[in-house]
Amino acid sequence: MNSLVDTARITLRNSFARAASFFAIWLILFGFEPPALLVGALAAIATTWASLALLPSAQRSPRPVALGRMLLRFFPQSVTAGIDVARRALDPRMPLRPGFVVYHSRLPPGPMQSAFCSMVSLLPGTLPSGSDGSGGLVIHCLDIGQPVVEQLAAEEALFVRALGGERGGG
Repeated sequence: MNSLVDTARITLRNSFARAASFFAIWLILFGFEPPALLVGALAAIATTWASLALLPSAQRSPRPVALGRMLLRFFPQSVTAGIDVARRALDPRMPLRPGFVVYHSRLPPGPMQSAFCSMVSLLPGTLPSGSDGSGGLVIHCLDIGQPVVEQLAAEEALFVRALGGERGGG
C-alpha cells in the first residue's frame, strides 16, 4: 500500500513538473498577455497529457543537489576537454590516436541511455557511435590511450544519481 502511495506521489509530482515546464516555455515564447495565459495553460495541460502517454513518468525523480553537482562538473570539464582537443589537433608534437572503445553501460537501452549518450556527445573528444553485438556502446575517441572507459563510468554514475537512480551523495 505504501509503495502504491509513493508511486502515485512521484507520478503526480513529475506531472506537475512537466506541466510547469511546458507552461514556462509557453510564457517565454508568448509572454504574459491575459489571452495567452489561458491558451498557454490549456496547451501545457494537453502537452503534459501527451508527454505522459508517450513517455510515462519514471518511478524516480531528479535529485536537485546531485543534478547541480553534475552540471558544475560538466561545464568546466567540457571547457578543459575542448582546450585539450584543440591542443591535440593543432600541436604536431601531440599525435592523435583516434579509435573506438566499447563501454558497457549499466543503463538499459532506452530513453535514459539515449540521454546519457547525448550528454557524452557534448564532451569534446568522445562521440557515441552506436552499439556493438553485445549491447556495449561504441564510443569514438581522439586518444585511445586515455582512460575513456573509466571516465564514462564516472560520468554515468553522476548522471544516474542526478536523475534519481542511486541514493547517496545528493
